[in-house]
Amino acid sequence: MQDILINWSPQETRVAVVEQGAVQELHVERTLERGLVGNIYLGKVSRVLPGMQSAFIDIGLDRTAFLHVADLVAPFTPGSRPSSSAAASADRDHRGGPIVPIERQVFEGQALLVQVIKDPLGTKGARLSTQISIAGRLLVYLPQDNHIGVSQKIPLDLRDALRARMQVLIDAAVAADAGGAVPVNTGGFILRTNGEDSTDAELAEDIAYLRKTWSRIRELSTRRAPPSLLHQDLSLLQRVLRDMTVEDTQTIRIDSREQFDLLHKFGLEFMPQAAGKLQLYRGERPIFDLYSIDEEIAKALGRRVDLKSGGYLVVDQTEALTTVDVNTGGFVGARSFDDTVFKTNLEAAQAIARQLRLRNLGGIIIVDFIDMSRLDHREQVLAEFRKQLARDRVKTTAGGFSQLGLVEMTRKRTRESLAHMLCEPCLACGGQGIVKTARSVAYEVLREILREARQFTPREFRIVSSPQVIELFLDEESQHLAGLSDFIGKPISLQAEPAMGQGQYDIVLL
Repeated sequence: MQDILINWSPQETRVAVVEQGAVQELHVERTLERGLVGNIYLGKVSRVLPGMQSAFIDIGLDRTAFLHVADLVAPFTPGSRPSSSAAASADRDHRGGPIVPIERQVFEGQALLVQVIKDPLGTKGARLSTQISIAGRLLVYLPQDNHIGVSQKIPLDLRDALRARMQVLIDAAVAADAGGAVPVNTGGFILRTNGEDSTDAELAEDIAYLRKTWSRIRELSTRRAPPSLLHQDLSLLQRVLRDMTVEDTQTIRIDSREQFDLLHKFGLEFMPQAAGKLQLYRGERPIFDLYSIDEEIAKALGRRVDLKSGGYLVVDQTEALTTVDVNTGGFVGARSFDDTVFKTNLEAAQAIARQLRLRNLGGIIIVDFIDMSRLDHREQVLAEFRKQLARDRVKTTAGGFSQLGLVEMTRKRTRESLAHMLCEPCLACGGQGIVKTARSVAYEVLREILREARQFTPREFRIVSSPQVIELFLDEESQHLAGLSDFIGKPISLQAEPAMGQGQYDIVLL
């Protein structure tokens, strides 16, 4: 069974997914870092540039946004409803056919429904598209299109059956809204990868949510004047109801009365079943203290993860891939070495699956279990690992043991990892996780002074470095420093700078 805890503050929202008393997932959204991608605006064309085949659109931001002709597909203006033939024609143009020049499609002062596809960056405004898409938990709705698509990551032999299921559900939803008749243009849908194993009820709920959302956007576009924000991509709070709440979810507890009321209202309109699980937390202790979640966050940012048996994991995240190394550590409780290794690997299989969710690690992941000589032990560990991975909402695939005893797996990247979101590279080590020893830095300084002395003739050289390096020059390396001073015929002075990292130094010519 699953519980969801929400810790809200004006600057940050934190969500913890708890299963069997242990934190499995952590989600963080910061108010100032929330982007605009996915937002839908009623904009106003402020300038058309035929030479660049683009237009500047005022959507109410500090800088006008940018719309290129390649992203101008079946533009929707308030009060209009593109026919299925018009949408299909525009779609063909978008996929490689002849593109109508932008000056023949839009004009200055025109109101235009647009969606942000790229956030503003530096001096550049946001990039826009008129091809509206609204993402749900399982589906993506394309209101200006009229076809059913399936994610390319879903096996080819399953796609036709999924399309047929989708068509029946869409027709039923549209007919219910229209009083029995199915209009020609119902909008298009794309089934996302995580919707492959969904039930009809789950898909029908997503269809209803997306159609209701689009209906509200269209209605607002006829009542408001440009520039206006018509639809904001869901906040983390709202995505808790849309994406994280499942049948096994028992409670969703939130520690803010104001946000509870807003979320409950949103849930009643779009996700009534999920709204019924909402509870306002009134406890005196901070809500995250219930399961020591802040301690779990601290652990999830470290390299080493201790196992209950005495073994441990070492997790290293790089740009290309993530590696997980399993070690027995102090675990010697089993009857034989083979049993010790087997039990450590079994425990590690459970812990690794949890750490992948907790840290939100994605891409290629290499797991180095401790070598096992028995085939049945390897098969049991692999079966346990796949069983634990199956509980992950994010799509994962795991291969078997390679000739080198490694397990290679992948986990879909859905958002930034916890470490990338909460941390930044260390200024002292440059993100490497290691720094040069004080002695290595001292010898580098001596070589640099010798190099400088061959080019310049100052009155004196001064070494400015960390206290550790300066202490070494005053003690163990004093003889080498004095020898260099005699060799170059110049005095060398020392200055400790506590603000400097151990690998940093400056050589000042006086």
